[in-house]
Order: sequence, then C-alpha cells, then structure tokens
Amino acid sequence: MTDTQGVASDLIAAVDLGSNSFHMVIAQEFQGEFRTLEKRGQKVQLAAGLDAAGLLSEDAQQRGLDCLREFAQRLQGMDSNRVSVLATNALRAARNRKEFIDRAEEVLGYPIEVIAGREEARLIYLGVAHTLADDAGKRLVVDIGGGSTEFIIGERFEPLALESLHMGCVSYTRRFFPDGRISEERFNDAVAAASQELLNIETHYKQLGWDSAVGSSGTIRAAEQALLVNGWESEGITAAGLKKLRKQMLQYETTDDVALSGVKPERRQVFIGGLAILQAIFDTFGPQRMIYSDGALREGALWDLVGRSTHENVRERTVQAMSERFYADQAQAERVRGTAEAMFRQVQQDWRLDSMSAAFLNWSAQLHEIGLSIAHSGFHKHGAYLLQHADMLGFTRQGQSKLAALVRAHRRKWHEELFLEITPSRRDSAMKLSRLLRLAVILNHSRGVHPVPVPELQAADGSLRMTMPQNWLAEHPLTARDLQEEVALQKNAGFTLEIA
Repeated sequence: MTDTQGVASDLIAAVDLGSNSFHMVIAQEFQGEFRTLEKRGQKVQLAAGLDAAGLLSEDAQQRGLDCLREFAQRLQGMDSNRVSVLATNALRAARNRKEFIDRAEEVLGYPIEVIAGREEARLIYLGVAHTLADDAGKRLVVDIGGGSTEFIIGERFEPLALESLHMGCVSYTRRFFPDGRISEERFNDAVAAASQELLNIETHYKQLGWDSAVGSSGTIRAAEQALLVNGWESEGITAAGLKKLRKQMLQYETTDDVALSGVKPERRQVFIGGLAILQAIFDTFGPQRMIYSDGALREGALWDLVGRSTHENVRERTVQAMSERFYADQAQAERVRGTAEAMFRQVQQDWRLDSMSAAFLNWSAQLHEIGLSIAHSGFHKHGAYLLQHADMLGFTRQGQSKLAALVRAHRRKWHEELFLEITPSRRDSAMKLSRLLRLAVILNHSRGVHPVPVPELQAADGSLRMTMPQNWLAEHPLTARDLQEEVALQKNAGFTLEIA
C-alpha cells in the first residue's frame, strides 16, 4: 500500500541522535510486527562538542546537521506519525539544545524529541527484549552510550527497574584521557569513577537479581567482537576476556595508536572509556557472561510506535498512574475530558489538528487537577511543575513540556508566554488545545451537579464562536460570568472568542 506521494504507508522509521553516533532504521510493519529494511549509522560525536559550560560547539552541530541531511533524503514523504526521532544524553545536557533542534528539524523535516534517561532505558529494554527468545527469568540489560549508560532489569517484555547513569564512552574518554594518552593509572581512575556511580544502584539491583546479562550499543559489540576475533572467547564477554582486553589496550600509548582487531576504526578512539565502564560493571555486578544484543534504542522506538495502537501504549498507563498517584478526581476529569473531546471533533478540521493533538487534550484533561494534591492555591502551577519534572515513561521532554503548558494554562491568566517551552512549530496547536481545555473546565465548574450540554463551535484560524442551547446561559449565570471573563482573557492574548 502506498500513499499519495508514492511512499509505502506501512513503513515506520526511528532515528537515534546518540551522544557518539546517529543511527536510522527503516522497517515495514505487518500485523503488529516489523521487518527491517534499512539501517544506517554515522559517527557524529555530539558529546565531544560539549564545552565546560555545557554548550554544543558549532562544529559538532554541523556534523549532526550534515548527517541528518542524508537521513532526510531517505525519510522524505513518510507520515510524521510513523517516524520517531529521539535525542539522548548529549542533547539532554546541552544548554543550547533548542538552537540545534530548531536547525535540525528544519533539515530533517520531522520533530525531534529529547528523552529522559529512564525513558531511554525503557526503550532500550523494549528493543533488546524483542530480539531475544521469550524465555522466563530476569535479565540485566546494559547499554553503554556516548554520554550515559542505561541499566535495566526486566523479565520478558516488562522492565522491573530502570536507571540511567552519567557515564559514557565519549565522556569518560574525554575526562580521563583528555590528551589521548593511555596509562594504567588513568584507566584505573576511570574504573574507580564508574564504580562510584554504580553504588547508586548496586544494592537495589542485586536485591532484584537476574538470570542472564545482555549488553547493547557499540562499546559492548566492539568488546565482544574483539574477544571473538582474537580467539580470547568463544561467546560473549567474561571477566577473563575483559582482563585480556584491558592488557592489550594498555599496550597502546595513545588512543590514536589503538589497532585492536574486531574494533572498528571509528570506535577505537573512544573504546578505552567504554572499556573502563564495562570493567566497572563486571567488578560491581559480577555477571558470569554478557551476551551482545543487536536490539537497542532505535529498535525499541520502532516497537513503541507499533505498540501505540495496541494494548502496549505505555503513555496511557503513565497518565493513569499519575492521576491515581496524585489523587485526581477522576469523575471530574472524565467530565472535562468528554466535553473537550466533543469540542475537539468540531474544530479539528478547521484548526488542522491531528490525532496526537486529541491525545494530548485527553491527557491534559485527565491530569489538570493533580496540583490539588499539593495545595489549592495556584494548583495549576503545581500540576505543571509535577508534569514538567516527573519521570513519565513513554513521554519525551517536549511531550512533558506540552502537557505542563496545557495544565498550567487551564485557568486564570492566559498568554503566549506560558507556551514558550514548546517549540514554535508545535506552539500554535498547543494554544488551540489550551483554549478548548479552558472552556471544558469552565463548563464543568459545577462538578456534575447539573448536566452540561456540548456547545456548537465554529472555528477559524484565530477565532472561535461558541453557541450554547437557548436560555442555558440565563439559567446558569455563574457559568455565563466565567465565560465572559474568558472572552476578555483570550482577547488580551490576541484571540477572538464569541459566546452566543
């Protein structure tokens, strides 16, 4: 099946903007599964472009943009709802990430989402779990990236523990081997630092336990390949094999001298930092053997895209859990959600809103009162803070910012400044959703004391006309007053709202 542009409509794609490399995978979906059609990757070393102030250099940005121009050619014409572009630790850390993302989105033609460390861990586990046999028993999954390392304990397709620690092959190579010189003392310092980081999760992970250990990412693949090619192991990575790798790496004077068989040339300069982290993992957790899995973040992103139309939609579970955790009045949330959804259907075409906009409107309606668990005064601000800073599995940083803005703006003053954390390309739709949510909240102010009719809406780009049943406003003067105040608030923000 193809769309009007000749692009197969069953194609899905994931792009991983990693701290060391950018990767793209394109697959064909069929009955809830997918078949990989193409994989591409380029060493970009975004993390190497971060200075002491946390600013991404122009050279690093250009390396990323050059790579994305090539990816864009292959992705051209694909449905944006079937393309997932995820950025990890380097862009989490970069203070000027918005500048790069704005430029990158223009080059790529698709929105770029920055994900939190635990969300990265969840997607990595999803990718790994789908590449392994569906065996019983818990597994420890480790992914050593350029700027962070993710640790997951899971069973089958369900993660039981998710963590992301600030250590990666690029950042550790820069930190402990800044001039490229390799020494035993420097290597031991790197191992000690990584071991110190692991103290944060060691007790909890050992209590959970695991039956097998799996590694993903370039560092672990390179370590396994080096052991196999050199005849030091017949399968996977062991403590004895790591000892031989360490001995070999310490024979090189600098990272430029590394010529280890099995380690690709583009990996050699940062392999020493990754090896130190891997050594610390074996010293701390003591796995008997770690097997490499080709599944990783991008494969997990593909499975997440497939799962969003099935029972596996983790975002729905996250929203429900947040609602319960902060004791939201679910009956009131459902009333607001129902009214907002009915209004959305009337304006969707005129306001050019997609299905994902409908989802965000529903989620914000479900969560708009979670701030009441902290205090009534300014509860919309409290709710926004919780949504901005909580770990919300399934949501990207931008997604959380959008939810936070909708909840922050659902009452009281309303102006564009409340939406500045949302990228310009998505701000217009967020503000339109906010207008609908505000009206739904006002109409349901009585909290179910009396039935609320669905108003008739007529929408143009910046204007909205709302018609209530005859005499309804006269019979509900408090709601009528609230709506007239809303007319003034939206007028101050440059929008027209008419109530009839």
